[in-house]
Amino acid sequence: MKKALLTGITGQDGSYLTEFLLDKGYEVHGIIRRVSTFNTKRIDHLYENPAIGNKRLFLHYGDLTDSSNLNRLIEKIGPNEIYNLGAQSHVKVSFEVPEYTAETDAIGTLRLLDAIRESGIKC
Repeated sequence: MKKALLTGITGQDGSYLTEFLLDKGYEVHGIIRRVSTFNTKRIDHLYENPAIGNKRLFLHYGDLTDSSNLNRLIEKIGPNEIYNLGAQSHVKVSFEVPEYTAETDAIGTLRLLDAIRESGIKC
């Protein structure tokens, strides 16, 4: 069974991709940020479905700003495919905290690519 790792699994595109991959028979692992408002409403119908939930869909706490956690998750999961859909995507917030936005969106992508390279996995 193929394994996919997704950042941004709780976003619009991430939730659609998750459903698509599950329908294709994948085991799907999603990275979610630990925040005060835990929002998984876009994937709840998948995660709470007993036919899918605990068998092929797994959520892991993590963040694109934490390279050590990205390294650990990639090593632990050993995905065949990685989809980076995670971002700080709110326009207003990007103007209020531009450095955080750059850390997450730009440097976060670099961290993820570096974690893939360091793990040696072929995806």
